[in-house]
Amino acid sequence: MDIFDKCFSFKQQVETVKREGKYFYFRKISSAQGPEVILNGHRMIMLGSNNYLGLTEDARVKEAAIAAIKKYGTGCAGSRLLNGTVDIHEALEAQIASFFGKEAAVVFSTGMQANLGCIQALVTQDSIAILDKFDHASIIDGCRLAYGDFKRYPHNDMKSLERILKCHPERGKLILVDGIFSMEGDLANLPEIVSLARKYGARVMVDDAHGIGVMGENGKGTAEHFHLEKEVDIIMGTFSKSLATIGGFIAARKDVVEYVKHVGRALLFSASLAPPLVAAASTAFKIIEAEPERREQLWRNAHFWLNGLKSLGFDTGYSTTPIVPVIIGEADKTFEMCYYLEEYGVFVSPVVPPAVPPGRALLRTSVMATHTQEQLERALDAFAQAGRKAGIIS
Repeated sequence: MDIFDKCFSFKQQVETVKREGKYFYFRKISSAQGPEVILNGHRMIMLGSNNYLGLTEDARVKEAAIAAIKKYGTGCAGSRLLNGTVDIHEALEAQIASFFGKEAAVVFSTGMQANLGCIQALVTQDSIAILDKFDHASIIDGCRLAYGDFKRYPHNDMKSLERILKCHPERGKLILVDGIFSMEGDLANLPEIVSLARKYGARVMVDDAHGIGVMGENGKGTAEHFHLEKEVDIIMGTFSKSLATIGGFIAARKDVVEYVKHVGRALLFSASLAPPLVAAASTAFKIIEAEPERREQLWRNAHFWLNGLKSLGFDTGYSTTPIVPVIIGEADKTFEMCYYLEEYGVFVSPVVPPAVPPGRALLRTSVMATHTQEQLERALDAFAQAGRKAGIIS
């Protein structure tokens, strides 16, 4: 047996899908990630981005990154532990801690590394991680890297969560949950999760990658939305959504952060976050605090888009956020819809099993604060045409 056999077989599968016009991954965009993008020379309305506040194109964010390059260069040439920590890393960490009302924070080179490093460090042999079945893949991979056990409960099923908690009275327990679930656009039942955690002596870590800048009165995320900032033990986030760049962080008690900084392998053995990315994230945080009108516009667009899809007869699941799934069911029909929408000038992301449960294939759509109503109206018209052509709506 050749270890490459699976690669040859997979290549043939991909080539078949491409010939059938059903391949919508690794699409090459030749413009900034704005409300419209250029794909294969054609202008498309972008409804597949996580650039919720539209900050990736903000002049202030770009200027901050350029200034950081001029002062610090393009990289730090080492890990945070040894030679890769610079003053702006620590300034950003203090800024994050203050933003979330936590004692300390630590930044990682990506959001995935933040989850890998934190979970691997905390979930040791005497511990158990408990996670929602819809949690992000980086949480699952972090649990696989850890020496402790992990259990998964059905999505937002609090009775199942309680049963797991009851079964492990003597072990350290960490409940891991997405704030906003990235495919379905619904929220974790954080009030009940926190209540159960306190009842059974567990800690709570919220991956708020899609909630920061979006949820809460001040854009501080899902914990703020539910008024549970103090009750959530660890807030994890990324810079790759509302914060306009790339990187990740955790914010928590100082002793927890210091422990993760010295034990989390994803931090210790990765090169540190590049200076322009640090500067861009710092500036984005400042804009989120100073310009609540961006978030207000995002929510106006989200409600307009969600209501528009529902009025056309599409199934949008349980979404209550700017992430709005259009649930098709069959993978083939999902790809067919994506094909028609691309023809009509709309970029969406098809999500099929195993990324979602069998029979729940969907088109993941998301809006930005910078979408105009005219763009969203055009996109709704494209969805109406594509839906009728594919036989999804009448």
